Amino acid sequence: MSRISQCAARAADEGRGLLIPYLVAGDPDFDTSLAIMHELVRQGADMIELGIPFSDPSSDGPAIQRGVERALAAGATLGGVLELAARFRTRDMETPIVLMGYLNPIEIMGYAQFAENCARADVDGVLVVDMPPAEAGDLPALLAGRDIDRIFLVSPTTTAARTKEIIEYTSGYLYYVSLKGVTGAALEDRESVERNIARLRDWTSLPVVVGFGIRDVETALAMNELGDGIIVGSALVERIGQLPAASRREPGQISEAAALIGNLRQALNARQAKGDRNS
Repeated sequence: MSRISQCAARAADEGRGLLIPYLVAGDPDFDTSLAIMHELVRQGADMIELGIPFSDPSSDGPAIQRGVERALAAGATLGGVLELAARFRTRDMETPIVLMGYLNPIEIMGYAQFAENCARADVDGVLVVDMPPAEAGDLPALLAGRDIDRIFLVSPTTTAARTKEIIEYTSGYLYYVSLKGVTGAALEDRESVERNIARLRDWTSLPVVVGFGIRDVETALAMNELGDGIIVGSALVERIGQLPAASRREPGQISEAAALIGNLRQALNARQAKGDRNS
């Protein structure tokens, strides 16, 4: 069982939803990203999605686009992202890391080399936003051969036939995109999310994790009730963007930037405890 599957199973056994923050690797620099990753775990993150900076992040809204720009300006590369994951592993052997990004940097590195480098860095999962399963070539098999989970997106507009095809390629968890739009957009249609996740439950036993549009306690609690966990990206990246330069940073400011995740963890735990008392 993969580290991701073990983490998800443990959360399910404990009756709690997964809390998965997303940050752009190298934003504003790799040392800061490393410190933030460890702080996110301390504040209650179950897994971490680590964004691979790419110059044309077409599925991302303004907050993450600005994070990508900061990372690229600081010299971030795919090789640097993999090195960051390996550095994280020297202190944390339990928290799953999922690389999330676009296909172009992976194609430049080469599928086989990318899969091998992911294994060396002890990465647990890969999600390529613009790589449909039917066009993934050898990459899923190369990752599977190294026990790396293949995570794919399903959106409100994905047809039933296409969803079932995606599920056949997916391991670890299924990422449900909660809205029609880019990351950071407002989440307003709970009924649609509830209906679509119920449909997914008929087709797969994989954990269904909800992302896009989750910015605060209210939306986190609502989406966590529908899925098996939530992914929080833009709201966290906005806070990272407010950090002063490392030379002017005061102790505790990284903790303050990551406090959003701590607050959400507390809210999710409180809702779980209330449910336990009422059951």
